[in-house]
Amino acid sequence: MGGVFAFIGSQFRLEVEDREYFIDLLLFHRRLRCLVAVELKIGEFQPEFVGKMQFYLAALDGQERQEGENPSIGIILCKEKNRTIVEYALQSSTSPIGVAAYRMVRELPRELRDQLPGPEEIAKLLEGGE
Repeated sequence: MGGVFAFIGSQFRLEVEDREYFIDLLLFHRRLRCLVAVELKIGEFQPEFVGKMQFYLAALDGQERQEGENPSIGIILCKEKNRTIVEYALQSSTSPIGVAAYRMVRELPRELRDQLPGPEEIAKLLEGGE
């Protein structure tokens, strides 16, 4: 995602009124100076995903956002999306939320191969090696 994003955590825990909620990925965008919540969905986009993301963004802004930071942004990544359903679901939302579809590939595109670490490098990093 480039050098403008800082990784904060996966399954980031929020507690609201003694209930736990978990955001799939939480990032910080350095240029925008805001938290970015990412929800990963294995199926088709559902309108109720927007309500859940609005809740996460409100909780992040209320509990995690620091002075000088801008309001949080949400990204919902789904396997499939219907543009009209997404537009209706977001129409009255005042929160900055984007919806995108992903696709699975067997190999990285050639232009990305040099930009990402290989499997051996990832394994080494996970083991704590340099």
